[in-house]
Amino acid sequence: MRHARVRAPLLLAIAPCLFAAEINPQTYLADVKFLASPEMKGRATGSPELEKAADYIAGQFKSFGLKPADGKSFEQAFPVTVGAKLGDQNHLRWSYGSAIVQEDAHPFSFSSSGTVSGAVVFAGYGITETHYDDYDGIDVKDKIVLILRHEPKEGKELSQNATFSSKASNAKMHGAKGVILINDVVEHPGSSDDFEKFGAAAGPNDAGIVFVQMNAGDADKLLKVAHKDLRAAEEKINREGRADSFETGAEATISVDIRRETKTVHNVAAYWPGDAAEYVVIGAHYDHLGLGDEHSLAPSQIGQIHPGADDNASGTAGVIELARWFSKQPKHKRGILFLTFAGEELGLLGSGWYVNHPILPIENAVTMINMDMIGRIHDGKVYLGGSGTGSTFSKLLDEVKPPAALHVDISEKTGYGSSDHTSFTTKQVPVLFFFSGLHGDYHKPSDTADKIDAPDAAALLDYIANLTERLETDAARPQFVRIAEPSEPSVSTGGGSGYGPNFGSIPDFNEPPKGVRFADVRDGTPAAKAGLKAGDILIEFDGKEIGNLYDFTYALRAHKPGDLVLVKVLRGSQTIEAKVLLTERR
Repeated sequence: MRHARVRAPLLLAIAPCLFAAEINPQTYLADVKFLASPEMKGRATGSPELEKAADYIAGQFKSFGLKPADGKSFEQAFPVTVGAKLGDQNHLRWSYGSAIVQEDAHPFSFSSSGTVSGAVVFAGYGITETHYDDYDGIDVKDKIVLILRHEPKEGKELSQNATFSSKASNAKMHGAKGVILINDVVEHPGSSDDFEKFGAAAGPNDAGIVFVQMNAGDADKLLKVAHKDLRAAEEKINREGRADSFETGAEATISVDIRRETKTVHNVAAYWPGDAAEYVVIGAHYDHLGLGDEHSLAPSQIGQIHPGADDNASGTAGVIELARWFSKQPKHKRGILFLTFAGEELGLLGSGWYVNHPILPIENAVTMINMDMIGRIHDGKVYLGGSGTGSTFSKLLDEVKPPAALHVDISEKTGYGSSDHTSFTTKQVPVLFFFSGLHGDYHKPSDTADKIDAPDAAALLDYIANLTERLETDAARPQFVRIAEPSEPSVSTGGGSGYGPNFGSIPDFNEPPKGVRFADVRDGTPAAKAGLKAGDILIEFDGKEIGNLYDFTYALRAHKPGDLVLVKVLRGSQTIEAKVLLTERR
């Protein structure tokens, strides 16, 4: 833990706020410590501990004299798929002539359920890219592919091609109806032939294809009966850098029984009314990773508590402390909605639910202020996103000065990002997003409360309180500004980074039964120029069926800037076709 600096006095703006905020670092830290305590077990969405956190936040709001936003309850319930469990019908039967192996199947949590049968084709590593294609020259339609883990000639870091979800999408797009994954034991001598733990791999709720694991030793024995040599094939691929796929002559039947878990979780909301119906939203997500999952950046420590002190007990405590402070102040022209979200770590689920089921009319929200990871301010630097989304923000940020201890870096103007403010941007609500930066404890068990810099976090909250007061009282309401894509690539990020070329849609992470729903389409992007709109559901990309966001990511990454692709979307009861000219990612 680095030593906290002594707070400098606040510098008030030239156009002063009505009050100089003063957040108590100790009460702020007490909130963080409770939310990140071992007893809260990492606040995983769907866990009893997350509900305890919700009760704590609601109790704090009530103790300040705040009222539920709907007049009834501080908690807004919504359903979420939080995981999956294995049923009792998971079987794998592989046969070649009289040679038969029948054993328990070991599916991935994103596998489809059901029974499939078909001929088995060895498809190398299951990878398709520009200069290497395991599916070139073989027909896998309605068959089961046997593929290796990882990728040929792998380096220190694996590419996206090596992810299980990419292998699933690629097999499905080539027409396969099942995948059997085996460990590439030749490239990893001395490694165990253990199965990937159920639920540990990232993927969609349902990949749209049966996907299981098999012991590499058993697969090698069966292929030898068919006069094929698995180890020799793997060695050849890695030696020559060329695919070596073939029909095995074997047949397989795979039965998968996965039971999805749906639970009711809660956003927590309290309202401090103003004289008018308009209001400012101050929000943060209060969920984290629990005992770790596929999002953990310490895979060897999955099963240990990931306390999430900075991510995002720090932001949640900020909402609580701002609620505490504002509850003691006179009411102003506009009210304040204090709002904490569940399900952010699973894909902005709580904020996505709120903006589609708002407790207060969303058109009355003048600004959403989001805090995600504000507890580890380094050298006084704080990142501010969304500054371009409000017509009055430039003047506001010029006049309301941060404390001398802080330097506010306006890092992103558009209001899109990987936290809950994005959900409000898609509904054309101006946003301001505060973030203190990533660190080595991010998404690890080491993100603990003793590392929180409470004095600097409190100084930031003072600044946010002053900004909020101006937003409450200003005569001019900030109007939402849609920022078009720049005409030239950004120097700071370069082109072509991320998941392939630029398309321009913002996904809704609440998966529809099929496809990818667009929460928004950014102005000036290829998708916008092609006439695609928020609410469209992408179902086909360049002739490939799109069942989920992972399929879309995979299909997009397989293309390059300058490609013209035909896409199909559902718009209400209509199927719309559009040609999209992909550009360089900025």
